[in-house]
Amino acid sequence: MKQAQGAADNPSQPTPINRVQENLLARSERRILNWLCARFPAWVTPDMLTGVGMVGAFMVFAGYASSNFGDGWLWLTMAGYFVQWLGDSTDGSLARFRQIERPRYGYFLDHSCDGLATTLVVVGIGMTPYVAMEFALVALTGYLLLSIHAFLSVRVLGELKLSYLNAGPTELRFILLAFTIMMMVAGPDAPRWETPFGSINGFDIFTGGVGLILIVLFVLQTMVTSRRLAVMEPPRNGEWRQP
Repeated sequence: MKQAQGAADNPSQPTPINRVQENLLARSERRILNWLCARFPAWVTPDMLTGVGMVGAFMVFAGYASSNFGDGWLWLTMAGYFVQWLGDSTDGSLARFRQIERPRYGYFLDHSCDGLATTLVVVGIGMTPYVAMEFALVALTGYLLLSIHAFLSVRVLGELKLSYLNAGPTELRFILLAFTIMMMVAGPDAPRWETPFGSINGFDIFTGGVGLILIVLFVLQTMVTSRRLAVMEPPRNGEWRQP
């Protein structure tokens, strides 16, 4: 759902944003998205596709939450990931394909929906019988911290980083699909281990581990960006004058 291309202080002249996207599937996905955009009927709009993406996020949440009543509900989650990808990936692509971008509006709506969608997905994972909510919240914290870094980078560098470690939203969806399939294979009675923090299983370790990796990435990216800004804006040694 990357409708946004710019954000600006000047309401009449949005500052272009350099989109940094280095994920493994970027080129293949771009060909698919261009193919889809060329075939969407005229009545399909970017805002409509944004809504489709949010419907998919609620499907993912509902499937995870309902998995307490049976593993079969996880099929709803997997269908939701596809629906969410369809809306999330094509709304901005369609706007650019038709050259009808609305940079400030798209940027705001896009990232607002991204935040809500990710919260629904991660909290949904924490509501399953497979993952403790505490570990899910660690993953959500990592995501939100990286989001903050991305938004700050847009303001201070004019860059929007869309991937980390050669992985972006699409690669993450494939990982989550595999994670969900493993839930169905292992079942809620997967082996557990007693620790000083309580009983945990492999799903808890994976979810918490991903969260910790995201937090570490946030710290590293903050250090890298700070160094870049320090070079761009060296300390001022001019004489201080009392106002």
